Amino acid sequence: MRVSTQVQVVLVRVRVRVRVQARARVPISARMPAGARRHLRPDLALIGRWIAPGARVLDLGCGDGSLMAWLQSAKGCTGYGVEINDEAVLSCVQRGVDVIQRDIEAGFGMFGHGQFDVVVLSMAIQVTQQTERVLREMSEVGGEGIVSFPNFGHWYHAWSILRGRMPVSREMPYEWFNTPNVHLSTVRDFEEFLAQLGLVITGRAFLANGHPVNWLPSQRATQAIYRFRRR
Repeated sequence: MRVSTQVQVVLVRVRVRVRVQARARVPISARMPAGARRHLRPDLALIGRWIAPGARVLDLGCGDGSLMAWLQSAKGCTGYGVEINDEAVLSCVQRGVDVIQRDIEAGFGMFGHGQFDVVVLSMAIQVTQQTERVLREMSEVGGEGIVSFPNFGHWYHAWSILRGRMPVSREMPYEWFNTPNVHLSTVRDFEEFLAQLGLVITGRAFLANGHPVNWLPSQRATQAIYRFRRR
């Protein structure tokens, strides 16, 4: 890995160590939910199955680092998480995940071309301002990209709009006035967007309440998961 990346990870570890020492009277085990290392969100579990053992992984917007922690322990993968939230960064380090505290829209210039086998962006692409740039850079620093997002084409969302209300669901639990989601997408929209960027879809999966959807996924799935690569 490049020196700049190593320096950023070390700085995060130092900052987190100071915060952990300040909170040392509360055991780490008491601050982490029981079974957190064993259970993954359904879309993350599916993504985890797609990633090969020993792969070099970059997990963008990695949250508490649960996916990277599982990949490291179960599949011997290596890599980094990228996260901006302070508490999530702390959770990553507690899980043993190397994490870079950074806004993913600041770019991935610290990484080399093709440095990772897989770059993951789970349930976060809808909050990006520069969506095209993020997807392009994912395909440059990784051999393959994996993205999951809430499917705005789900029938409930259409029904909510017909009733004159903006939809609120488990995957999009915000009101219109406080939502961080700026670029919502349907399944068809996303597939066409990948094609416009010259990215080839190598796999797709759809979930509703954590369960696979095979029939009419564009209307029945609440989450869509895609894997893709450059032509």
